[in-house]
Amino acid sequence: MKNQYWGIVALCVAIAILAGVTAAIGVFGRGDGSTAAAVSVRGETYRYATTGVYKYSGERVVAEGVGWDYVTLLLAVPALLATMPFILRGSLRARLLALGLLGYFVYQYLMYAVFWAFCPLFVNFILLYSASAVAFVRIVSGIEIGGLAERFDLARFPRKTLAIVCAVMALMLVAMWAQRIAAAMRGDVVTAGFEGMPTLSVQAMDLGMIVPLALATAALAWARRPWGYLLGPVFAVKGVTMAGAICAMLVSAAFVEGSLEVGSFAIFGVATVLFGLLAYKTLASVKPVPAEDAAAPAGVVTPGAA
Repeated sequence: MKNQYWGIVALCVAIAILAGVTAAIGVFGRGDGSTAAAVSVRGETYRYATTGVYKYSGERVVAEGVGWDYVTLLLAVPALLATMPFILRGSLRARLLALGLLGYFVYQYLMYAVFWAFCPLFVNFILLYSASAVAFVRIVSGIEIGGLAERFDLARFPRKTLAIVCAVMALMLVAMWAQRIAAAMRGDVVTAGFEGMPTLSVQAMDLGMIVPLALATAALAWARRPWGYLLGPVFAVKGVTMAGAICAMLVSAAFVEGSLEVGSFAIFGVATVLFGLLAYKTLASVKPVPAEDAAAPAGVVTPGAA
């Protein structure tokens, strides 16, 4: 039973190590904070970093990135590594948790690759988002989707709450980014917040990836479809890491700009808590499998064994 998971574990460990190293370089190699003024081709005046590994990226972009890097280094990487022993035991709960974390890595490093100015970590970004996508597909391919509902305690699975939170998150992202896009269409580059970039990459990713995934998760969970039981925990785990990273991003940016965006911080702070609770409840509703529980050392309760 264990042998079929060794390939997945080896790939996930490699991803975790590379992500940890990349995030650490981002945190400790950010430079001395020196910036210079520039004017983009759209006529937007902005400041960009002149030192550090994120050199040439906008000052705000670098500040936000360091916040993401802290969450990756201190939360996402240790969490992914912690799931590996349980995946070797065949734990469904651990695989669902790993899927959520891998989804976070796909999003984060695809964003870094297409939004950050070219930097020495560019190849790392490509390797991380592509390898995470491969690991994600590999794990999903080993899960029997048709019988997945039978692996959950349906009375404990927060189906309606999950659907509502996912739908609200999707609508909130649409409302937030529609204003930025409308401003860009009007030529208001300051409100649009290009930060020197030629297009709105983050908005494209959120509206093209996160919003459809959130709506699909909401619809499938509400309808009790088998894929809803897969996407529910995965989206919840990704939601807590992503929302938490945005909170860290806003705090990091506040140190540079001298003020915190209180409204945005409050919204994503609440989202972090909600998705944290949903992640716990969805994963806790996975039924324990006696054979996997028996694989744990005597006297040890295995939170991933399911």
